[in-house]
Amino acid sequence: MPFVLSWAVLVSGAIWLFDALILKPQRVAAATTLTSAGTREIDAERVAQEPIIVEYARSFFPILLLVLVLRSFLAEPYQIPSESMVPTLEVGDFVLVNKFAYGIRLPVIGTKIIDVGEPQRGDVMVFIPPHDPRYFIKRVIGIPGDVIRWENKALFINGKRAGYEFVSQFEERTPFGFIPIREYTEKFAEGPHQIYRYAINEQPREWVVPEDGYFMMGDNRGKSEDSRVWGFARESNIVGKAVAIWVHKAPGFNWPSFSRNRWFD
Repeated sequence: MPFVLSWAVLVSGAIWLFDALILKPQRVAAATTLTSAGTREIDAERVAQEPIIVEYARSFFPILLLVLVLRSFLAEPYQIPSESMVPTLEVGDFVLVNKFAYGIRLPVIGTKIIDVGEPQRGDVMVFIPPHDPRYFIKRVIGIPGDVIRWENKALFINGKRAGYEFVSQFEERTPFGFIPIREYTEKFAEGPHQIYRYAINEQPREWVVPEDGYFMMGDNRGKSEDSRVWGFARESNIVGKAVAIWVHKAPGFNWPSFSRNRWFD
């Protein structure tokens, strides 16, 4: 979307500018000449008339430019496509992404031009992963220099185990039967958050976060393809910080709902 929008702004602006500097003066001069020669006024007006493509470019350029500025530098909506962040975010949630929380970046290429802040552990962040051009949304677990260990479904950050408090247990039906799921409150940063744990055996693993990377995980630990699979989110591919749920629309023919609206801690 940023790529297409940037090109739309560039093309419409170029057409408008080329007409204003070159084509329009030629049309006006030709119309003036016809009028002086006694040509009918309606014919002169037809010669001076703005081409339809220029009219569209002049009309859409300011709107497209405004949308590009808003999406690139201020805020952007993002719809949750999967269950990887349940229970924090559900499929169909529309979140508001703060585009300047981690710095002002150029659209499309993502180069940071103004440094505002850095991602912190516990942030819910939108980014482009190394293996997929689409936007992903996960929670920041490790920042540059951290040592992350995943053992017995628990996080260890720089040797310190995250805090866990049991909330509830329920079962999820699958083609292979019912799978027990436990909900916990996890805390390793300023604000606690809810996670799901599945009864799935995993080998202990450890990662060292590089200087330009972030270790990301979904809150739905059994249904999240994240840094445990594809590595680190790179600083150059950060999109922004998710700050709020502003509307929810369940999949299918359902009306939007504002029942889940809230700001993130």
